[in-house]
Amino acid sequence: MNAVKYENKKVRTAAIILAGGSGKRMHSDIPKQYMEVCGHPLIYFTLKAFEESIVDDIVLVVNAGDEDMVRAEYVSKYGFKKVAAITAGGKERFNSSANGLKTVEKIEEEHLSDEDTEVIVLIHDAARAMITADVIERTVCDALEYGACAAGVLSKDTVKIADENGFVSETPSRDKVWIVQTPQSFRYGLISKAYEKMFRDGDTSHITDDAMVAEQFSDTKVKLTEGNYENIKVTTPDDLITAEKILSARKGPKPGKG
Repeated sequence: MNAVKYENKKVRTAAIILAGGSGKRMHSDIPKQYMEVCGHPLIYFTLKAFEESIVDDIVLVVNAGDEDMVRAEYVSKYGFKKVAAITAGGKERFNSSANGLKTVEKIEEEHLSDEDTEVIVLIHDAARAMITADVIERTVCDALEYGACAAGVLSKDTVKIADENGFVSETPSRDKVWIVQTPQSFRYGLISKAYEKMFRDGDTSHITDDAMVAEQFSDTKVKLTEGNYENIKVTTPDDLITAEKILSARKGPKPGKG
């Protein structure tokens, strides 16, 4: 996206893909992002979506010790050219995001030091393999416009808020309840400073996504960006079946099947 301008600035985009999960909820020794669907590992579809999007660079964050294996088996094997770095994750999700941000700082050093360039960073779950280029682009545009955004969809279900005893205390209106997804995208300076402030001053025990870091440790409101109901996070065997159906449908009918 380095040819695009925003408010007379060039735009550079880097995607951090968090691929450090395990297969615990899948009841498998294979981490979910490496499980096969439609003849390829899940992470293949995630990387393919970003490779074919407006993103300039990809930083893969993986389990410590898996860096060389991931480069050989999932990056070089499939010829993904935009993967600029592979780095180890941390104990918690936010530690992995922070490691990814440090790596982005290194690979985008030239652009970050250029006052005429705006660097946008997207943070995405590798297990959301059904991500599409249009959702990626929408989050980049909203990050440029608002500073911080998170892809999501309006809840189709009625949501109940429970009290400490398990009784309903509130029923929020469905038009105000969003199911948040990824990518979650930010101006690099904003999210980097928010993470620094969190580690310096904040309580990290309740942090479950990057948008929360921006919400609580910056002065910027997080914009909710239209996502896609198919953009699920694959965490259970049922999710894997759903992913197979979605990705198979996108490939279209086989020859001779009409």
